[in-house]
Amino acid sequence: MIIEVINSGTELLLGEVTNTHASWIAKRVFPLGLRLSRQTTVPDGPAIRDAVCETFNRADIVFITGGLGPTTDDITREAVAEILGLKLVPNETVRGAIEARLAARGYKLLERMLRQTMVPEGAIVLPNKNGTAPGLYIPSLSTPSSASPHFFLLPGPPRELKPMFEESVMPVLCGLLGDLPEKECRIYRVVGLGESAVEEMIGLELSENKDLEVGYCARPNEVDFRLIGSKELLDSIEPRILQTLGKNLVSAKGEGIEQWIVHRLATMGRTISTAESCTGGLLASRLTDVPGSSKVFNRGFVTYSNESKVDLFGVSQSVLSEHGAVSEPVARAMAEGALLHAHSDFSLALTGVAGPDGGSPEKPVGTVFIAMAQAAKPTHCQKYSFPVDRATFKQLATQAALDMLRRVIVE
Repeated sequence: MIIEVINSGTELLLGEVTNTHASWIAKRVFPLGLRLSRQTTVPDGPAIRDAVCETFNRADIVFITGGLGPTTDDITREAVAEILGLKLVPNETVRGAIEARLAARGYKLLERMLRQTMVPEGAIVLPNKNGTAPGLYIPSLSTPSSASPHFFLLPGPPRELKPMFEESVMPVLCGLLGDLPEKECRIYRVVGLGESAVEEMIGLELSENKDLEVGYCARPNEVDFRLIGSKELLDSIEPRILQTLGKNLVSAKGEGIEQWIVHRLATMGRTISTAESCTGGLLASRLTDVPGSSKVFNRGFVTYSNESKVDLFGVSQSVLSEHGAVSEPVARAMAEGALLHAHSDFSLALTGVAGPDGGSPEKPVGTVFIAMAQAAKPTHCQKYSFPVDRATFKQLATQAALDMLRRVIVE
């Protein structure tokens, strides 16, 4: 079946609001065997008409988000009804739900809000427990020349759309689909390899199987290797994937490297601390973004200035004078100092030149030293070069630090 999404909202095209509907809907319908084939975003107002008309003879199911409110630029309901030749009639059940919601909050029903009570003939109302605009399901209508798609008209705010989708849309979809072949999507998170290397190692071989869909999504020092197929097929080839990707594979469940580390440290009953200069706390932020990180993350230090490195970690002035703040001895001292002060099992430290200024012939922009210390074992330090923009440098540096720890944990 061909599935499309039309997002209506001027704010989406002005960049004021991030459009997350398509990705969320895609994830929800995939287990049903459905795939989005197209997403269209239009401003509020008449543009919705052309977008809806274009789906005829092309799509089987169309999800339309936004444009169901009470204001004059909310015309999704009216536009779809007009295109399908359906009369709009007032729905007393919808009116009662709106009045009850407003009364509970001390508001009165305004005349213009009555637009939201109008329902195309033959449409099924999808209740909205979190707002005043109901959703609508309009089944496919056949004509001598064509058939319209199944239309789902949904409110724009995610806090209204998502519960409605789960409670009202999913049951309708299940009834429409019957028994479709079940497929799974597995994402293998890979670090330290580019997408071309992953393709050469395993992707090309697997792409020869016509029952398997192979894809890639590259990010800084990270690749998602995506496979879509039947559970039986994916189970049969997974051992080959795990063997080929080896230590470069973070997770076979799409788990990020920080998630993997937090979960593994929690299982081990171990803790981690950080000492950062050039990354300004991003490493600590990535770790603490993971739910449950309080069990493993002890302390994070941001020692941006030389004085802070001296005061907190006892880095000597002579070392700073001889080697500079961006150096292996300072990175080691930072890691060992964090380990000592935080009483943690592991510590990671980074010091480098994020740019765009501050580099030298010996230590150009992009240079970073990453050190890892652990109790009763030698401190390990490695030099990297990431000559990119400042934000990407910080992402790559923290990614390298996390991968350094991950590989030690794996061993």
